[in-house]
Amino acid sequence: MPHVLDSGRVERVSDLIFLDSAGSSIPPAPVVDEVIGHLRRETEIGGYRAAAERRDDLEAGYGVLAELFGCHPSEVAFTDSATRSWLAAFDAVPLSAGDRILVTEVEYGGNAIPVLRRAAEAGAVVEVIPSDVHGQVDVDALNLDNRVKLISLVHVPTNSGLVNPVNEITAAAHAVGALVLLDACQSTGQLDLRGLDYDMLACTGRKWLRGPRGTGALVVRDEVRARLRPRLVDLHSGVWTGPMEYELRDDARVFELWECSVADRLGLIAAARYSLAKGLDVIEAEVADRAKRLREGLRSIDGVTVQDLGERQSGIVTFTSERVPATEVKDRLWEDDVAVTVSQRGSTMIDMTRRGLDEVVRASPHYFVTPDEIDQALERIGRAVSRSAR
Repeated sequence: MPHVLDSGRVERVSDLIFLDSAGSSIPPAPVVDEVIGHLRRETEIGGYRAAAERRDDLEAGYGVLAELFGCHPSEVAFTDSATRSWLAAFDAVPLSAGDRILVTEVEYGGNAIPVLRRAAEAGAVVEVIPSDVHGQVDVDALNLDNRVKLISLVHVPTNSGLVNPVNEITAAAHAVGALVLLDACQSTGQLDLRGLDYDMLACTGRKWLRGPRGTGALVVRDEVRARLRPRLVDLHSGVWTGPMEYELRDDARVFELWECSVADRLGLIAAARYSLAKGLDVIEAEVADRAKRLREGLRSIDGVTVQDLGERQSGIVTFTSERVPATEVKDRLWEDDVAVTVSQRGSTMIDMTRRGLDEVVRASPHYFVTPDEIDQALERIGRAVSRSAR
C-alpha cells in the first residue's frame, strides 16, 4: 500500500488494503523509529537516564499536542489510552444525588458502564439526549437545567460515520453551568479539532493519529480545572509538602501519573508532529474523499446496505449484507487481504438497539489508502457478500 508524501517520497504502509484505522492504524516510520530507538537506548543506559536525555523533547510534547488541539500546553495531559483519559476526567466531576448526566444515543459502552455505575453510587440520573432525523444529537431537544452537571458527548461514534455537533451543545451546556466531556477517540487524527468548544477532551494515539498503542491524551480547559476533583493522584500529580499536607499541580498534568512508557510517549509526540506536518486540513479532506468513494461504491453492490448516519460524515464507513453476517464478511475480506473490523451491539447499545442492528462491518480508510485500493476493496467486498454464509 504505497502513499506518496508531500516531499515526493513513497510511504510503504502495508501489503494489505488497510481499512481499519478506526481500530488501530499503522504507525508511520518516524513513529516506529522513535519508539524502537528509545527502547534500545534504555537497554544501553537504563530507563531513568534515557528519559533524562529526552527531557526537553518530552516537555516540548505538550506544545505539540496543544498545536494539534488548538489549546494551551497547560491544558494537555498525557495518558496511556482514551479510556484512561475519559475516566480520569469523568471521575473528577463532582456529582450529588439528583444531579443529571446526559449522554447521546451513540454513547460508547466503555463510557456508559462507568457512567451508570457512578450515577448509581451518587444518586444521579442518566438521561439520553434524543437524536434528530439524521441520527446526530438533536440540539433543539436538549432539556437543560441547573441540575445537569455533565454532558458526555461522543464526537464520532465507533459504529457509524456521523459527526456530532459540538459547539452548539457546549454553548447550551454552559448556559446552565454544565460541563462537556468530549469523546474524541475516533475524531482525533482524522478531523481538525481546532476551534471546537468543550471543557474536557479524551483521545487515543493508536487510531487515526497513527501513534503507538498504549498512548492517549486528555485536554482540560484551564478555566474549568478548579471545578474538578481528580481522584487518582500521586507524587507526579502533586507534592507532599508536610507529614499531613500536600499540594496538587495547577495544570492538566494533575491528571497524569508518574509511571509511563517514555518510548511510547515519544512515539505519540512523533505521530502528532507527523500529522501536523502533513496538514490537518489535508488529512481531513483526503479521509473524507476515501470514505465518500467507499460509501458510493458500497451502495452499488447488490444486497449491501450502508448504515452510516449524520448530515456530516467521517472516515468511518459501516455496512451490512443481507446474505452474509458481518463477522463472516470481515473474515472473508481478511483472507482476501482487506482489513476491516466489526462493530457489535454492545459497543453502542442505545443506537444499535434503536436501529435493530446486532453488528455492522466497519471500514475506515485513512489518507494512505489510495483511490485505486478503494476500488479493489469494493471488488473484494462484492465477492465476499455474493456467497451464502458458510
